[in-house]
Amino acid sequence: MQEKQIIKAFAPATVANVCCGFDVLGFALENIGDEVVVQTLGRDEVIISAVTGTAQLSKNADENVVGIIAKLMLKKLNNKNGLDIQLNKGLGIGSGLGSSAASSVAITFAVNELLGKPFSTNELIEFAMEGERFASGTAHADNVAPALLGGFTLVKSYEPLDVISVPVKANLFCTIVHPQVELRTSLSRNILKQEISLKAAVKQSGNIAGLILGLVQGDYDLISRSLNVDIIEPQR
Repeated sequence: MQEKQIIKAFAPATVANVCCGFDVLGFALENIGDEVVVQTLGRDEVIISAVTGTAQLSKNADENVVGIIAKLMLKKLNNKNGLDIQLNKGLGIGSGLGSSAASSVAITFAVNELLGKPFSTNELIEFAMEGERFASGTAHADNVAPALLGGFTLVKSYEPLDVISVPVKANLFCTIVHPQVELRTSLSRNILKQEISLKAAVKQSGNIAGLILGLVQGDYDLISRSLNVDIIEPQR
């Protein structure tokens, strides 16, 4: 009988939609996040044997991002080995800190390691994005990319997926203040208008470019001047 394999993986909380960078800019936080323990099974089945921590989620593998992603990864490889997943939530649902992304990235990384690293970085991000699709209705990468890669990331495009790690020279710290209010991403996205004016798009593009350049050059004045958002947050 094949010896069982087991792995523990942690993925951090993230801040996404960074100011003017809706759906394209995000960065990883330290110390808080989600953890999974994944063990191979001797049968063709994916089960979630435990969910602990700050959020009460379903243990049905078809109703939890960790089960959904694990099944997708096994199916992609036509792998008939099953998995037992334990999920420990360090992040609350609707926290605004990438709760679903942390779970999605933790399971994606863990399963890839157990299977011998068959997937590329972009493929891992795409699997994790499917967790976001289930959780919020949209497969966005601005949380999962920094959770997987660390640091500050830019999603240059979605079709094709092109994610870039931003080499931040600025010595910055982020303080998170949480109001203990749950606000689901799906609700926040549903109230957004689908069209914007050319004037607003041009202004937003300038701020995004300035923010990234300021981060790369360590130009704090440029970063400060670029922290403006005229499209998304006013609507919300």
